[in-house]
Amino acid sequence: MRFMVIVKASKDSEAGVMPSQALLTAMGKYNEELVNAGIMLAGDGLHPSAKGARVRFQGTDRTVTEGPFGSTHELIAGYWMWKVGSKQEAIEWLQRAPFENGEEVELRQVFESEDFGAEMTPELREQEERLRAQVAAGKS
Repeated sequence: MRFMVIVKASKDSEAGVMPSQALLTAMGKYNEELVNAGIMLAGDGLHPSAKGARVRFQGTDRTVTEGPFGSTHELIAGYWMWKVGSKQEAIEWLQRAPFENGEEVELRQVFESEDFGAEMTPELREQEERLRAQVAAGKS
């Protein structure tokens, strides 16, 4: 099963304050452990919301709002995608993360094709598998 690990933003991350060398070193070591264990599928830090935009969809209307966005506790500063055997395993790995300054990290399971039941027809399932293979191969 796959999980998205969502690192919440802070005042510092939204202000563009870069992590210390010590934190980058600790995070590099932690990421290496995740990769060596076959857990980590992807992971990155995100620029502050001031460099982002949101698009709201209402019927055929599209409204673009440029950042920054308020309420830092609702924003994302980074993420990992992990493949683990259980939610408990994901929690155990997350508890080892080198955070120590009150960071909040959210763990959310990613839907798999079979979670959609009969609505995911064989044709839709085939399309999803083909697209995943293309993404994995780096092709568009």
